[in-house]
Amino acid sequence: MKRLICIFAVAMLFFTAGCGSEAVNQETETDRAKIQFTDDSGFVIEMDEPAQRIISLYSAHTENLFSLGLEQEIIGVYKTDNYPPQVAKKTVYDYRSDPEKVIAAEPDLVLIRPFIERSKPEFVEALRKAKINVVSLYPESFDGFTQYIEKLGLLTGKEEKAQELLAQFENEILSIQTITAKVDKQVGVYFESTENNYRTVTSDAMPALAIKFAGGRNVASDAEGLQEGSSIAAYGAERILEKAVEIDVYVAQVGGMNSGVTAEGIKERPGFHAIKAVQEGRVYTISEKLISSPTFRFSKGVKELARMFYPELIDLAERIR
Repeated sequence: MKRLICIFAVAMLFFTAGCGSEAVNQETETDRAKIQFTDDSGFVIEMDEPAQRIISLYSAHTENLFSLGLEQEIIGVYKTDNYPPQVAKKTVYDYRSDPEKVIAAEPDLVLIRPFIERSKPEFVEALRKAKINVVSLYPESFDGFTQYIEKLGLLTGKEEKAQELLAQFENEILSIQTITAKVDKQVGVYFESTENNYRTVTSDAMPALAIKFAGGRNVASDAEGLQEGSSIAAYGAERILEKAVEIDVYVAQVGGMNSGVTAEGIKERPGFHAIKAVQEGRVYTISEKLISSPTFRFSKGVKELARMFYPELIDLAERIR
């Protein structure tokens, strides 16, 4: 009898231990956040549900959120955001101002980029102390664009839409590459990022890749970044003029980095009359938002460049369609 009691007691002990272990496992599974990843500033992000009230403090984030169909969820944008037109209806916020305005809006997600984290750490810290989910994202290269969009989709419950847009984006670029691959000789292109010192970009920067996708040859592929990690590269008038006969097309971006540039102004610069592109009237400008910003409009920028490089070829392809 005593032996049976002992056996029963041991069995109950194992049963209880097993139940306890299962309960712990269930609790761990329940407590695990549905959204988990490390953002681009090194912070571990954990959210139980997709965001419903979003403030975006970077124009590319704002544009991509609209592309994902999140107009209703966006409650605020950065003061310089201007695309798409619907941003004009949104409340404006500024990371250089008092964080209390953002906190008072009670967002469940504030999207920033690492530059904001570095330049205004006290602003970001105030939001985190207020228990607001702050996520820092920025793809340093074109290769990181897919993962960046996937993270936006994860944060907002738009994973399926994100994959749909990425597939469309890839197909648009591939279709342009298919057309420009038919040329006998690639045009030589110089890309100006800023008029100051006639800077260009490094070969791995988004504008340089846009030139490549559009079928052009970057004549400044030897450019080196101003500092480690920088995509902006010093070049200067002297080096440009050394390659004057190679430059079939001269393209300058227009925007916050290079606001005052015009095609006519480029043609009138001292010594630039020696550049082949100037002589043949193939000097153009393009919005920096199309080729220097990580948005789906990048494919539109690639197409615009392709039209500058091979106008007859692109026009013919569109007529055939």
